[in-house]
Amino acid sequence: MLYSKRFKLSDAHDWVVFIHGAGGSSTVWYKQLKAFKEHFNVLLIDLRGHGKSKDRGILKRNYSFSDVSLDIIEVLNDLNIKNAHFVGISLGTILIRNIAEIEPNRVKTMILGGAVIRLNTRVKTLMFLGNVGKKVVPYMWLYKLFAWCLMPKKRHKESRLLFVNQAKKLCQKEFVKWFKLTKDVVPLLVQFEENELDIPTLYVMGQEDYMFLLPVEEVVKRSNHAQLEIIEDSGHVVNVDQPDKFNVMSIRFLNTLKGDNRYVASR
Repeated sequence: MLYSKRFKLSDAHDWVVFIHGAGGSSTVWYKQLKAFKEHFNVLLIDLRGHGKSKDRGILKRNYSFSDVSLDIIEVLNDLNIKNAHFVGISLGTILIRNIAEIEPNRVKTMILGGAVIRLNTRVKTLMFLGNVGKKVVPYMWLYKLFAWCLMPKKRHKESRLLFVNQAKKLCQKEFVKWFKLTKDVVPLLVQFEENELDIPTLYVMGQEDYMFLLPVEEVVKRSNHAQLEIIEDSGHVVNVDQPDKFNVMSIRFLNTLKGDNRYVASR
C-alpha cells in the first residue's frame, strides 16, 4: 500500500486528499498544509515509486493510469474514507479525474492546479523525444528539460528545483515506467473531455502556464460544473509559485459550496 499521512480534526470534518505530480511527492504540498488543516481533515499520499512509497513492493511491473488510481482508492478504503475533496497538481489532476471516472461517488469536488486536460504540439514533441531516449538518456537530463520547458521563468525557479530534487529520488527504471504512461494520456484526455462529470470543479492555473492554460479556458467556457481562477506571476506549479493565493481560492471554493464563508478574504 502507498505511504500516506493523515491530519484529522474530527469525524464531522470533510476530508481533503492531495495528489502530487510525476516525479514529485507529497512534500510539494508543504505550503498548503497549515491552511487546509484549519478547515479539513487532510490526507497526503505518495504515489507508487515516489517519496516514501518507492520501497513498498509495488514496483515490479509496468502499470497504467487505472493501476495508479486504484492505488489511491485502496488507501481511502483502508482508512474508511468514503468520499473526499481532491486537490491535484499537474499529472495528479489526471489521476483525480480518472478516480472520478472509476468511482464518481468517491469525489465530492476537484481542485485541479496546473491541470493537464489537452496536449499541445510542444508537449507531444517533448513526450516523443522522451520516449525515444528514455532508456538510454539519463532520466534526470530528460526531467530537467521537461521542468525547464514547463517552468522557464526566473520566478519559477523554486517550483522547478523542488520537482527536480524530488525526481532525483526516482531510479531510472521507475522513471521509464512512469514515462510509459504518456502513451495512454491522449486517449484518456479525449475520454474525459467527451464525458463531462457533474462534480464541482475548480481549475487554478498560472497565467504563465503556457502549455496548459488555453485548453482549460476553453473547457471551462463550455462546462456547467467548472470554474477557473488564474493567478498572475505564476507558472505550472501554481501551489508553490503563489501558495497564499492558491490556498485562499481553493478553501474559499470549498467553503462556498457548503455555505461556509469564514475563509473568503483575498490576499
